[in-house]
Amino acid sequence: QVQLVESGGGLVQAGGSLRLSCTASDRIFRLNAMGWYRQVPGNQRDLVAGIVSGGITKYAPAVEGRFTISRDGAKNTVYLQMNSLNPADTGVYFCAGWRPGRTWAWAADYWGQGTQVTVSS
Repeated sequence: QVQLVESGGGLVQAGGSLRLSCTASDRIFRLNAMGWYRQVPGNQRDLVAGIVSGGITKYAPAVEGRFTISRDGAKNTVYLQMNSLNPADTGVYFCAGWRPGRTWAWAADYWGQGTQVTVSS
């Protein structure tokens, strides 16, 4: 039962841009909050950005003003547009989803497989 499928990672130079996509099963996407986490080796996964079905968003301070999270209901897809990337943004990015009534204040209920983002200096 594949729930979340990510795409869009890769290698980019500092200052460049990438857009990550996460397509969710309809049951997950319509009612729930969605988000993106980043993980680097030896560390826990940290929230990068989140969005609820009503459009309210949350960003980690380090990405505020550079990253934009959005969702397309017709495609059951959430995006993370990443601009002005720097080496500190490097990591594996995981798409996350929550059951109804839950957001990033709780542990995620659903996870994608992760996509690598590498920013070279």
